[in-house]
Amino acid sequence: MKSIYEDMKNYKHMTSTQVILLGFLLAIFAGAALLMLPIATVDGEVTSFSTALFTSTTSICVTGLVVVDTFAHWTFIGQFIILVLIQIGGFGVITIYSLLMIALGKRFSLRTRILIQDYYNLDSIKGLIKFLKRVVKGSLVVEAIGAFLYMIRFIPQFGVAKGIWASIFNSVSAFCNAGMDVLGPNSLMDYHSDILINVVTMALIILGGIGYVVWFDVAYVSKRTLKNRWSIKNLWKKLNEHSKVVILLTLGLIIAGALCILIFEWNNPETIGPLSVGDKIMASIFQSVTFRTAGFATINQGGLTSSSVLIGCILMFIGGSPVGTAGGIKTMTIFVIALNAFAFIRDRNENVVFGKRVSYNLINKATAIITFSLTLTLILVILLINSEGISAMDAAYEVFSATGTVGLSRGITASLSNAGRIIIMIGMYAGRIGTLSMALFFTSSHTEKNDIKYSKGRFIVG
Repeated sequence: MKSIYEDMKNYKHMTSTQVILLGFLLAIFAGAALLMLPIATVDGEVTSFSTALFTSTTSICVTGLVVVDTFAHWTFIGQFIILVLIQIGGFGVITIYSLLMIALGKRFSLRTRILIQDYYNLDSIKGLIKFLKRVVKGSLVVEAIGAFLYMIRFIPQFGVAKGIWASIFNSVSAFCNAGMDVLGPNSLMDYHSDILINVVTMALIILGGIGYVVWFDVAYVSKRTLKNRWSIKNLWKKLNEHSKVVILLTLGLIIAGALCILIFEWNNPETIGPLSVGDKIMASIFQSVTFRTAGFATINQGGLTSSSVLIGCILMFIGGSPVGTAGGIKTMTIFVIALNAFAFIRDRNENVVFGKRVSYNLINKATAIITFSLTLTLILVILLINSEGISAMDAAYEVFSATGTVGLSRGITASLSNAGRIIIMIGMYAGRIGTLSMALFFTSSHTEKNDIKYSKGRFIVG
């Protein structure tokens, strides 16, 4: 009882949100210090603090925007540091801390369990350690499979040593939705017609971004389906409502995004115009997938039409799904707001999906996330325009990519001034830990005010 009391007493001094935010910040500065070591760079010189901090931030925040070429500027040691930072960013510092606790055989305090619960946005602390172990094991297995499949292509192309390293780096980067690679200056553009590279990369991105909750639900129901010999129709019925919505939204956004890219870029000579019909379709699907916080590119981002750039900003803002490696406001957030809007139009008192009611507390949270995220993103766009003197379209693409932790750029990241780098770093950091979390960091609880009941005001909207 004493340990629980002490944990709760300590917890009052610093909330779990504050611990998570500070943990990420500490990891970023530690990574920057390591990247400044002379052995981390090809020329053996000390990398500037600005460049090291930006690279560490984009790695920890699994974004992928870079101011120096990853394959050319950093040695194997530097690239290894970056890969470790990406993996930490994908798992989260709280998860890494928990893994160390497990490795050392330490017991998890109540405060640590609450931290894990808050980080993964779960409803209960029951079974947290088991959930955590499944997350780590599942992630490492998927990354290992991805690396093995990449080796089929990269070992014959680069040789055994570099081929294995490039495969591991790409697999971890893709699964963590980081978008960084050590292949060359053109991301995956040289592989725009390579079915293996495209399919493996898209599969890793989607698996990382769809969320661990969906993973485990599908695995559990699939196991029961095989055991009881249910039909595919019954498998779908047995999935929980969250998994059903996430799967449908993921497929819908990928298909809608791919169709838009295909239409807007069909005759564009700078992107998919010169490609065959099959390659156009594959490149469009890949672009739609990578818009959702991945950052890899098989076509020239600077050559996209204005319509495609706008579609990209929307998809980057939405991002992936909850409790995964992707960024953005998340698919369920936008879905809940849309559901509430349609319920109001149809004069429904409750928001119901798959026979389940969506709570108003969830709607309020989704509203707050969108409000804070969009406000911060637009402010950063304005600041970047004034700082760098670039077009609104290029600035918007860069900032939406940063706050959505995507990593796609129209070729302006490397030329950013120090002020521009700070703006983008703020966007990446806010996108990884969530703008709502940043707002909560500077606020304290005032739940006692909820007990006060005020008279209804006469306000007008619309």
